[in-house]
Amino acid sequence: MEGQIWFLPRSLQLSSFQAYKLRVTHLYQLKQHSILVSIGEDEEGINPLVKVWNLEKRDGGNPLCTRIFPAIPGNKPTVVSCLTVHENLNFMAIGFADGSVVLTKGDITRDRHSKTQILHEGSYPVTGLAFRQSGKTTHLFVVTTENIQSYMLSVKDYPHLELDTHGCGLRCSSLSDPSQDLQFIVAGNECVYLYQPDERGPCFAFEGQKLIVHWYRGYLIIVSKDRKTSPKSEFAGNEAQNSDKQVLNIYDLCNKFIAYSSIFDDIVDVLAEWGSLYVLTRDGKIHVLQEKDTQTKLEACIYIFLLMLFRKNLFEMAINLAKSHHLDSDGLSEIFRQYGDHLYNKGNHDGAIQQYIRTIGKLEPSYVIRKFLDAQRIHNLTAYLQTLHLQSLANADHTTLLLNCYTKLKDSSKLEEFIKTSESEVRFDVETAIKVLRQAGYYSHAVYLAEKHEHHEWYLKIQLEDIKNYQEALHYIGKLPFEQAESNMKRYGKILMHHVPNETTELLKILCTDYRPSGDSEGPGMLEGKKANSEEFIPVFANNSRELKAFLEHMTEVQANSPQGVYDTLLELRLQNWAHEQDEQVKEKLHNEALTLLKSGRFKTVFDKALVLCQMHSFKDGVLYLYEQGKLFQQIMHYHMQNEQYKKVIEVCELYGDQEACLWEQALGYFARKEEDCKEYIAAVLKHIENKNLMPPLLVVQTLAHNSTATLSVIKDYLVNKLQKQSHQIDQDEQRIQKYREETTRIRQEIEELKASPKIFQKTKCSICTSALELPSVHFLCGHSFHQHCFESYSESDSECPTCMPENRKVMDMIRAQEQKRDLHDQFQHQLKCSNDGFSVVADYFGRGVFNKLTLITDLPSGKAATTIEAGLQRELLIHTRRST
Repeated sequence: MEGQIWFLPRSLQLSSFQAYKLRVTHLYQLKQHSILVSIGEDEEGINPLVKVWNLEKRDGGNPLCTRIFPAIPGNKPTVVSCLTVHENLNFMAIGFADGSVVLTKGDITRDRHSKTQILHEGSYPVTGLAFRQSGKTTHLFVVTTENIQSYMLSVKDYPHLELDTHGCGLRCSSLSDPSQDLQFIVAGNECVYLYQPDERGPCFAFEGQKLIVHWYRGYLIIVSKDRKTSPKSEFAGNEAQNSDKQVLNIYDLCNKFIAYSSIFDDIVDVLAEWGSLYVLTRDGKIHVLQEKDTQTKLEACIYIFLLMLFRKNLFEMAINLAKSHHLDSDGLSEIFRQYGDHLYNKGNHDGAIQQYIRTIGKLEPSYVIRKFLDAQRIHNLTAYLQTLHLQSLANADHTTLLLNCYTKLKDSSKLEEFIKTSESEVRFDVETAIKVLRQAGYYSHAVYLAEKHEHHEWYLKIQLEDIKNYQEALHYIGKLPFEQAESNMKRYGKILMHHVPNETTELLKILCTDYRPSGDSEGPGMLEGKKANSEEFIPVFANNSRELKAFLEHMTEVQANSPQGVYDTLLELRLQNWAHEQDEQVKEKLHNEALTLLKSGRFKTVFDKALVLCQMHSFKDGVLYLYEQGKLFQQIMHYHMQNEQYKKVIEVCELYGDQEACLWEQALGYFARKEEDCKEYIAAVLKHIENKNLMPPLLVVQTLAHNSTATLSVIKDYLVNKLQKQSHQIDQDEQRIQKYREETTRIRQEIEELKASPKIFQKTKCSICTSALELPSVHFLCGHSFHQHCFESYSESDSECPTCMPENRKVMDMIRAQEQKRDLHDQFQHQLKCSNDGFSVVADYFGRGVFNKLTLITDLPSGKAATTIEAGLQRELLIHTRRST
């Protein structure tokens, strides 16, 4: 409708070119030449143009147009109704709606060698044209809506003959092939007529309004409207079709039968191409119809004859006939099945099974198996199943059934022959066979299959659970690859440990250190053995403590980086053995082993766990060792206190008192609470407290007041020494006070002199460089003199003497510190008296660092005593506050 001509090759890849400016109305493709004739319009109201295209030649990518001429000579506009071209390219006929026919004679591809004339004129539209060539005689059939005529074109003046007084519609006529003597076919609404050039031939009564008529390879193709209920169509679905559907019928006129019939929706045309029929429908779909080959048609006839033989039970004859005609395997299989059914119904089971065996691969095996499940027919069923396995068509169920047949028949020889085939000839599911043999009690056969086909889990399961051959199972595990050996030892390790503990332990040692399958040959270049996690196999040794100990000790010896769980378990095991041992010598040995293991340094990350184990088993030395490693000195002392080991308490204080001073105070409190005579130990503690000045005397007295047996004589020496030291300290403080007073008086006198009397500078040397003074110079009231350049180089301030500045700063810092401490002390005492919770006040000042020791970098050694006194006062204040709260 847009003036384009489209090409659709066998690959179904569309292409087109512009043939006319407006539209294309008719096309005719010659069968024996690459010539295409088209009729279309380039302008409105102008006679249609005929164009002849040579498809083998190209003009700018499009087919070459070899000729263009108007359809009708002159200027009489007429609509073209049909077009036909003779295969020899010497004739072309065009029919028009006004009843005229234009004939072009000569070479239709060239203007010079052809002549166009009006061949026929009439009152009825021309609906069909066809050339018939018989020898040298050429006829042209012309059909209109009302008549049919035949023109002889090989004679001058073109004589014609009217063949009938009724016609047909457009596309309802066609020319048959030589099989029907090239007759002209005209399809009316009631009948289909066949015409020779000089007479009318036979007619066929095909009902329905005819829409399209074609001839294809001896078949008449008719598309018609059938107002009756029509047959079902594989293209149109399975619903019954009614009136308005179009029916496509293909008739075999020679044999007088309908070769094909189907229903379509709105057929556009039926095309014959590439050896098939293509049906184009209005919905844009193309359906292909392919004719079956002659062999298939012959086989259909053979099937009919075979059915006749079947009815007479002549199966042998039917089989021979089928083989002689090379019937396909499906057809032969059906004959064998029916023959087998016939023999089975007659009771000939042996013969029937032979026929059923010939159906293997085509007939579902369950059809045969169900017939022979009876125990009396087990021999026949076994034969069928054997053949099924030989052809590798058996599934797991068939294998199960065959093995059950062997076991029922107790045919061990057949069973061994079946399972002992080479690995390349195995035609059954091995795992299914193992299950069936195990269930039937054929353990040796099952083990053979499992070992041969490397079904390790089944092999071990049968050996351990059925045969109870633990030694062989353990040996088999030792030959497996690492991953499988590891998994199977985790699964069956407890069973093996219970029955063969020594061998199992040895295999586990190898598995966790340097495992190589026992079947592998050793040599240079061999891969390094793999190692399993020894901690994961500890549960295997349940109730086998002796083997567990041997395994763990081996792992710690050969593999120092064994998992922590190995060391934890070994420690627990040694502690258990130590706790339950009665022999003193053996117990001492176990004690040393456990302590050595603790001292190996493997329990730093699991300190708490090791401590709990030692406490659970009352392993005193281990507990004390762990306390010491964890710097839990108070726990060590409490342990000795609980066991009333007084000397050990003193030893702990002496060993760790320097690291934790409160140990002596706790020891004093401990001995003070004892009612028995502990004077010796109290004296030792008091001596150390005195030497280290750890407690105020008053607190010592209050502590010992809880002991009813302790008398004043116990602390007499302590108090006397303490009082003597304090008296000595008082004397030193008074001497220092007197010294400071004299120094203060002297300084004040100097200040007064400086204020009232002139200062004479008599220094002749610089106090820095000791060179002779030269002007300009700088003098200070302290008596030091400096060169101006020396003073500027060393002085940090213009108003301070560089020589006296360090001592002055020290004094000023001491004064500021005392003033600051005095203010804080007064404030602290005030808050402590006014507060309801004195301890919170002390804690607050302690957190602010008030009680920290004040150390000056410029302190003199003589100041250490004062500092010690200050620290003692702070401690007494803190203790007093603690007691008052």
